[in-house]
Amino acid sequence: MKLLKRKLPELRSDRVCCRLLEPHEATKMVDFRKDNKDHLEKWEPRRPSEFFTEGFWQIHLRLALKDFRDGTSACFSMLSVDEEQVIGVCNYTNIVRGTFQSCHLGYALSHRFEGAGVMYEALSLTNAYMFKDLGLHRIMAGYLPHNDRSGKLLERLGFEKEGLARKYLKINGRWEDHVLTSLVNDDY
Repeated sequence: MKLLKRKLPELRSDRVCCRLLEPHEATKMVDFRKDNKDHLEKWEPRRPSEFFTEGFWQIHLRLALKDFRDGTSACFSMLSVDEEQVIGVCNYTNIVRGTFQSCHLGYALSHRFEGAGVMYEALSLTNAYMFKDLGLHRIMAGYLPHNDRSGKLLERLGFEKEGLARKYLKINGRWEDHVLTSLVNDDY
């Protein structure tokens, strides 16, 4: 499903704005990534030094816009209400159409906003967008078994556990097991 003519989404709550960043906003993502490098290291793949540069993010954001328009991903940046800083990301990738109508969800939040319910707000907005506006049937998300905070967040959002995938993703240099969950759009 090509989205070329579709307006880029801008989803808002009282505390967060979720939208796709434009390449000229790369410094906002660089600031977020540098500020949270140590915090996110235990939850994400190892990142090369280029990952923390403006040039990398200009290219990455340009590709993310193309992928959105092509209908293969929707990589939302969570911004403060004034849109001055990135406070997290909600990435819906591997969008598959046809009989599957599904995607994978990955997310990360600034250490400065943990425990405040901001990720719940952002995912509530973006999950609804993926279901209602993009017409998906299923959103899949995995989390490390020892990441209780992520497990509780997904459960609160209505995701159901579907199993355990052994050595599922390479996180910080190690193949790690993940609890697999999904949220199904019963209205579709």
